Amino acid sequence: MTDPAPASTGAPLLLNQQRLFEALDAATSDMRDPKDIRAATVTFLSEERRAAAAAIEADFETHPRAARDTVEAYAQMTDGIVRSVLRIATERLHPSGIRTEAERFAVLAVGGYGRAEMAPHSDVDLLFLTPYKVTPWAESVIESMLYMLWDLKLKVGHSSRTLDDCIRLGREDITIRTALLEHRCVGGDEKLAEALSLRLRHDLFEGSEAEFIEAKLEERSQRHRRQGGQRYVLEPNVKEGKGGLRDLQTLYWIGKYIHHVGRARELMKIGAFSPEEYETFHEAENYLWAVRCHLHLISGRASDQLTFDMQVEVAERMGYRDLAGRRAVEVFMQDYFRHATAVGDVTRIFLTKLEAQHVKSAPMLQRIFRRRRKLKAPYCEENGRINVADEQAFLSDPVNLLRLFEEGLRSGMLIHPDAMRLVSANLDLIDDKVRNNREAQRIFLDLLLKHGNPERALRRMNELGVLAAFIPEFEPIVAMMQFNMYHSYTVDEHTIQVVSTLAQIERGELVEDLPLSSHILEEGINRKVLYVALLVHDIGKGRPEDHSILGAKIARKVAPRLGLNQEDSETVEWLVRHHLLMSDVAQKRDLSDPRTIRDFAKRVKSRKRLDLLTVLTVCDIRGVGPNVWNNWKATLLRKLHSETAMALEHGLEAVNREQRTDEAKRALREVLEADDNWDKAQIRAELARHYAPYWQALATINHEIFARLLRDLGDDEIRIDLHPDDDHDATRVSFALADHPGIFSRLSGALALVGANVVDARTYTSKDGYATAVFWVQDAEGHPYEASKLTRLRGMIEKTLKGEVVAREALKDRDKLKKREREFKFPTHITIDNEGSDIYTIIEVDTRDRPGLLYDLTRALASNNISISSAVIATYGAQVVDSFYVKDMFGLKLHSKPRQEALEKKLMDAIASGAKRAGN
Repeated sequence: MTDPAPASTGAPLLLNQQRLFEALDAATSDMRDPKDIRAATVTFLSEERRAAAAAIEADFETHPRAARDTVEAYAQMTDGIVRSVLRIATERLHPSGIRTEAERFAVLAVGGYGRAEMAPHSDVDLLFLTPYKVTPWAESVIESMLYMLWDLKLKVGHSSRTLDDCIRLGREDITIRTALLEHRCVGGDEKLAEALSLRLRHDLFEGSEAEFIEAKLEERSQRHRRQGGQRYVLEPNVKEGKGGLRDLQTLYWIGKYIHHVGRARELMKIGAFSPEEYETFHEAENYLWAVRCHLHLISGRASDQLTFDMQVEVAERMGYRDLAGRRAVEVFMQDYFRHATAVGDVTRIFLTKLEAQHVKSAPMLQRIFRRRRKLKAPYCEENGRINVADEQAFLSDPVNLLRLFEEGLRSGMLIHPDAMRLVSANLDLIDDKVRNNREAQRIFLDLLLKHGNPERALRRMNELGVLAAFIPEFEPIVAMMQFNMYHSYTVDEHTIQVVSTLAQIERGELVEDLPLSSHILEEGINRKVLYVALLVHDIGKGRPEDHSILGAKIARKVAPRLGLNQEDSETVEWLVRHHLLMSDVAQKRDLSDPRTIRDFAKRVKSRKRLDLLTVLTVCDIRGVGPNVWNNWKATLLRKLHSETAMALEHGLEAVNREQRTDEAKRALREVLEADDNWDKAQIRAELARHYAPYWQALATINHEIFARLLRDLGDDEIRIDLHPDDDHDATRVSFALADHPGIFSRLSGALALVGANVVDARTYTSKDGYATAVFWVQDAEGHPYEASKLTRLRGMIEKTLKGEVVAREALKDRDKLKKREREFKFPTHITIDNEGSDIYTIIEVDTRDRPGLLYDLTRALASNNISISSAVIATYGAQVVDSFYVKDMFGLKLHSKPRQEALEKKLMDAIASGAKRAGN
């Protein structure tokens, strides 16, 4: 229930018409000059509008999650303004005696204003209606009204039409027809407005129902495509997005067009909604309007996009608070998405039913040649969809609530909305007895494994609540939003996306994109374990505990309940517990360090688990969102899988530094010997000038580039090589120059200054004192630099390295965060690990990403006499994990505890001062 709108007694004048006109007349009674009358009217209404808006907003604050009364109050306030300017225009500015038939005149609200639904900054859409051509008097009235409304800074949409114009234009343009459908007389000749209503119904609406429905359904589909096609987009549009207000309005338009209902509540009387469905409709509409009103009030303008920064403010205004490990904004967005889902449910049921009744049927040839599998009892086909022929028989066996979806996949048919309603209304039949029923378990696993498109059944089951009823542990993650720039979907939608990716691999659709995963599946893998693990891998999210640990505990209960034996259940549990392991190792550790491979192999233990974890990791990353998966992640995972498989097959001792060094030198020797410009002495010198880590970490192409850069390099010379690197999805920037302390930091600063985003880096010092550093960088959009921009990139880097530009000073004005990204907060964690590498200390910094961060961190390390060998950068939207492989100035690990603590403090200080500078 919502609180009532402000009471009329003592309410602002714009919400009390009788008192309003008395006060308006008093404010203008002594004036004769039209200019003075108009100015006084605008001044009076401006003050009253401020007072009314303040009263409405104050009342809204008492029920911030329900805005039905609020939107009606804003419309009532607008009525007061429009009626006032109409009164002044007709009685004071352009008074006329007895009006002729041609001078009859009505002012109609159309569109949302016609429905008496307005957000604080909604447009005021008006139709000035006349019986015949607009007379000079009516034209003068309209002009004066519009000038006063514009002086009031209202955004007015207006048209002047005759009755015949309305019919003709409505027939030609579906948008005009829709606006006319919602007309409401605000002032003037009410009989003229009634005449329009009659003519619209008899001359335009009747007989064109099917055409209108088809047009509105097509318009809805196009709108959804423009808004991203998903109900769970990161920054949804409350008005136009899928599951938004426009979907509810479409439903209302169609109901009014066909059944002439004045209010959505009347849709119950005609059987379009059950009382429960109407209540869902009403609650969703009330909530979505509240969100939209808050957006308008925060921004001070018409704003319908729930951007990241707006989400935080709206959540606060609506009274949400942090809850058990989740931010208030995440709790708010879960509620928002659940209401958007409810909108989808009620509109789908309503529109599909109307479509069956009114839209033209499929062409005869299509019906003749369309082959359908015969449906099993108790199902029947109705308008090309599966329906329930005998409700009593259907409900007598609760397992039918699952069997319906199996029948849908088996027959290739969609489910009829009446069958969906039946399922939704009887979810309580899915109890522990059903969950432990062997036939129910068989059906559910078959939905995943047997029909080739499990995502279709899972998505519909999720929307109807069946998935959460059959697996209650799934319910908390339904519509759960993760407030970061990394995940594009809610947790439940992400889960369905990863299952869909696995099905695509199995169907052979991703052989080119995912050759390793495709090969693993082709060779044979436990599909049941993999599908169940993907289904529950994020089921522990949204709680204070580590979601991998909690998810594994939940998986331990869910897997046997789905019919898996003990061994398979244990494998599912292990996969869920370690579902981030391979991704973390691949993206946060130096894969050229043999210790990385050995430690990972020890944790995986078997080739079977390695293959399962590899496919799960690939599906998980691809299911995060568009453009998250790339060649670089694919290259890292392939390398980690290949080297771990070798270690598991030939023993962990097979992964050693000496072997890698010899192979790398042999590969470079072959390249240089094929080049006539290199003699044997020069080749021997090049092969002898580098330490072992240089050979073990870099590819032959890098060794070749550095060999050429270092050749005859002067002590005061800097050489740079820039080339696209397809395997990294980045531009490779290689530097050769005389070594000196802080070189990594200087190079990082130069790259930050040109706006380059570093995704990976290595630096080494040769035995004769030269630095060889290679950085892989992307532009601001996350792509390799275009070839045409490489010359400018090189020039900027050279200027910075020569000291012509000081990175620290120049970056002060360049590392500001965008406003919409400032609300992303991530706690900073720094770990110093001496066990992850045989010869380096690994410093891992997990924090909020921003421009210039790598430069700040490397400068702090350099100022503390820390030598950086490599930096591995893993970015997750607005979060970044920078891992540095380092030694102290004597070439040793950082074993001293006081030294570690002092270094951690310096890094924390560098992050904090940089964040302050960036406005975060």
